[in-house]
Formats: sequence, structure tokens, C-alpha cells
Amino acid sequence: MSALSTAPPAVSPRRSPVRKPRAAAAARFVGLCVMGFVISIPFLWMVSASFKPRREVEQVRILPRQPTLRNYPVVLDLQPDPGTGRFLELRFGRWYFNSIFLAACITVLQVLTSAMAAYAFSRMHWRGRDKVFLAYLATMMVPGVVTMIPNYQIMVSLGFLNTYHGLILPAAFSAFGTFLLRQFMLSIPPSLDEAAKIDGASHWQVFWNVIMPLARPGLIALGIFTFLGAYRSFFWPLIMLVDKQLYPMQVGMLALDTTYGRQTELIMAATVMNVVPLILVFVVFQRFLVKGIQLGSVKG
Repeated sequence: MSALSTAPPAVSPRRSPVRKPRAAAAARFVGLCVMGFVISIPFLWMVSASFKPRREVEQVRILPRQPTLRNYPVVLDLQPDPGTGRFLELRFGRWYFNSIFLAACITVLQVLTSAMAAYAFSRMHWRGRDKVFLAYLATMMVPGVVTMIPNYQIMVSLGFLNTYHGLILPAAFSAFGTFLLRQFMLSIPPSLDEAAKIDGASHWQVFWNVIMPLARPGLIALGIFTFLGAYRSFFWPLIMLVDKQLYPMQVGMLALDTTYGRQTELIMAATVMNVVPLILVFVVFQRFLVKGIQLGSVKG
């Protein structure tokens, strides 16, 4: 009884202050929501303007008073332009196919060449490897407009002017892609290479059967970056192409701003259809993009 009477009273644990962190998190959430809404206003106006008639498209208000779906069939050349009463004779479907086809080809080639170069710079040991890699990275510092004239002259000498080849081949190699995949491959344990070589695997077998499956998040991240960049390419196709049948969407949309005058509602409708593949690619592969960037940023 004496031992029980002399025992110190139980001390109740202190409650951690959770109100302040919760309030700070709520404030950050509200601030990010406001910033996200402000940033998305141009996109919302673009979508809204694609449903506006011509008399309302220049108004500041976002929501249309009399929404209409007529702009989309006009751009697709399914209905005549209500302003002129004639078809615009646009090759929207063909331009859509060209953009996706060119972006897909450039993505496949650039990911493959970048992965092969990254394997050589990260898993193979040869004399002067690091110096060559630094020289290769130095090409990223050269503006694209500087190399545009030499690339154009090379394409002309090869007979690739006004062809798909002239658009695909110059974009099939990337110093940034090589750097990204090299950093990713450096995070793969070298013991896997040694085990495969002990089993008699060649460099190509190690690259294709061991490294490539493990580097899948980095490959997907690079593929997303490459597809988005190639799909939005404008200036290079503009100077390389003459035939309208080969135009990508970005170049073909100039017809809505020159030949037929500035028709903002039609431009916005074409732009909405133009960005749909980009949104789908980002939404579907978003988790792979984040994972690839996170893993590729850590070495060792």
C-alpha cells in the first residue's frame, strides 16, 4: 500500500498543436487553387471562344451568351463558313495525322538513339568517355537558330526538302535525352551488368534485356517530353515544307489567320482540337513522368 501511495501521478501526454499546421496547409491549398485558376484563365477563354459566334468572340466575357457548335464542323470542312458561305477547304484531318505521325516517329527514334548513347556513356568504359560526354553536352548551349541554316543546307543536299525525312532525321538525336537517360542508368547497380556478362551476354544483350527494362520510367519520361516538343514544332516544318499535304497542324492553322482573314472563333476551335492529344498524353503518362524525373535525378 505504501508503494502504491508513493507512486507519482501519471502525466497525461501533451497534445501536439495541429491547428497551426492545418491552417497553414489550408492556406497553401487555397493559394494554389487561386494561382491555378488564374493560370487557367487563358485556356478557359480559348475553350469558351471556340463555342462563340463571330459577333461575340472579341468580347471580354468568358462565357458565351449564345453558345454554338458550328465552329468545329466549319474547321473540319463539314459545313461552310457562316460568314462567307463557302467551305474553307482546310485539310484538318490530314494535318492532324501529320502532326501525330511526325511526333511518334521522332519520339521512337530519339528515345532509341538517346538510350544507346546513354548506355555507352554510363555503362561502357572507354578512353576519353567523360570528355566526349562534356563536348556532347556543350551542344545544348548552342541556340537552335544557329544550327538551323546548316541543317537546312544538309537536308537540301540530301534531297529531303519537302519530305517527312527532312523533319524527322534532324530531331532524331538529342543531347538532353542522352543526359537524362545517362543519369537514370547511373542509378542502376553495375552488379547486374557483371552478372549478365558472366552468363555470356554481350553489350547489346545487356543493353536490351537488362538496362532497357529497368530504365522504363526514364524512357517514358523522355518519350513524353519528346512527343510534346515534336508535336508543337512550328518553325522547322514552316521552312522545310511547301506541299500543304505535308503540313503539321501548327503550320496548317496559319490558313485561318492569313488566307481567310483572322477568324478567332475558328482558330480557337482548331486550337482546342490541337491540344487534345497533348492533354491525353500528359494525363495518361503523368505518373510515369514524375517517377522518371525523380529516379533520374538521383545518382548511385
